[in-house]
Amino acid sequence: MEKTDKKADILTAAELLFAEFGYEGTSTRQIAKASGANMAMINYYFGSKEGVFLEIMEERIMGFKSQLDQIDEEPISPKEKILKVVEQYTARIFSNINFHKMMHRELSLTQRPEMFGQIKDAMASNRKVIETIIEKGISDGSFRNVDVRMSIATIMGTISLIANSPSKVEDNANFDINNEQQREVLITRLVAHLQDFIITHLTKH
Repeated sequence: MEKTDKKADILTAAELLFAEFGYEGTSTRQIAKASGANMAMINYYFGSKEGVFLEIMEERIMGFKSQLDQIDEEPISPKEKILKVVEQYTARIFSNINFHKMMHRELSLTQRPEMFGQIKDAMASNRKVIETIIEKGISDGSFRNVDVRMSIATIMGTISLIANSPSKVEDNANFDINNEQQREVLITRLVAHLQDFIITHLTKH
């Protein structure tokens, strides 16, 4: 049990450090110190800093895959499913905004393509579940015959844009994304906008 807890401690500490300092700005020594582990333990569990980062990313991506699968299996309409996807994806992104920013930055870089190949594959698997939901709606006649990939990119891209640059929609110079109350107001506004967009864009009138 102690070893399992220590592995979790390493992942928790590393995620906070990656979020604050980025991948390049975080060392295994910092991770060891923050988690109360030693370098040998990090190497034993993960092999390297890269291994730690990949496990955090995979846990987050697979965690969302589990949520998506649960939504897809619910006995509700495609429209209700896609509205739920937006709500839950937004909540996940905004639950750790700093880590999302770091992840977005790292994935946009090209200097570590081997490292991120498997992450991008996992993200593609998540996208496939959303594609299936929309395609089912098109098949049963509840959705228009839209460009599915473009629709997903519009929805997910908007969430990512607002998470990374809230100033795009906030005039308040004192807006603080880390302020829980202000963040919740923005999340509510974002989800309402995207759900309205989905209904307007996807459903037949």
